Amino acid sequence: MAGKNEGKNKVVDVLALRRRSKEVKRYVVITRILALLAIILIAIVAIAYAIAYFYDKYGSFTVKINKYDMMRQGLTLSEIPEFENTISVLNADIVYDMTNISGKDLPDNLDMINGSHNGESYIAYTFYLINAGSDTVTYEGQMNIENVTQGVDEAVRIAVYQNGEKTIYGKTKSNGSGKESDCDSEFLSSTIVMKTKHEDFEPKAKDKFTIVIWLEGNDPDCLDDLIGGTMKLGMEFKIVEST
Repeated sequence: MAGKNEGKNKVVDVLALRRRSKEVKRYVVITRILALLAIILIAIVAIAYAIAYFYDKYGSFTVKINKYDMMRQGLTLSEIPEFENTISVLNADIVYDMTNISGKDLPDNLDMINGSHNGESYIAYTFYLINAGSDTVTYEGQMNIENVTQGVDEAVRIAVYQNGEKTIYGKTKSNGSGKESDCDSEFLSSTIVMKTKHEDFEPKAKDKFTIVIWLEGNDPDCLDDLIGGTMKLGMEFKIVEST
C-alpha cells in the first residue's frame, strides 16, 4: 500500500509542477503584455507632450468657441463653407523658421483659399464661423496673445479678413506715438489684438475669417534681437445674446 501511495504522490507532484509551470508562463506572458502596454502609453504621453511643447515653443494660431454655446446654440467652426460635424477647436499649421518679409509681397489670393495655406515666411489660415442652430444670436470674438518671447510682437503684423474686409493690426510704435504706418489699427492691449461683434447672426449664417501673420521687415523694431522669438495667438468666440 505504501508503494501505491508513493506512486500517487509522485503523479500529484508532477501535475502540481506542470500546473505551476503553466501559471509561471501565464504570469510571464501577462507581465510582458502589461509592460508593452505601459511602453505604448508612455510613448503616447510623450508624443502628446512633444506636440504641446512645439506648439508652445514655436507658436501657433488656435480658434475656439465655447463648447456650451456649441451644444446649446449650434455655433460651430469649419475650414470649409459646408460642415458635417460640429467642431469647437481648430488649429492652424505652424511655420517654424519664419523670416521677416514685407507685407507688400504677400499674395493677393490669401482670402480665397480654405484652411491652412502658409507661405515660407507667413502663416495664413481661413475658417468659417457658422450658426448651425435654430436661434438668432449675437456673438463676440477676441484674438488673444497667449505667449510671446524676445519681444517678437514688436514687429509682428496680423491681417484679419472678415467676410472679405481686411484690417492689419500691429503693436503701437515703441516710442508710444501711435500705430505703424502700414497698419490700420493698433493691438488693443499687450494681450489682446482685436475684438469683433456680430449681431443678429441668423441660423445657417456664415462668417468667413482669414488670418495672416508675418514679421514685418520694414518695421524699425525688426532687429536681430528678435531672432528666435516666438508668438502664440488664439481667437475665441462666444454668444452674448440669443433670440
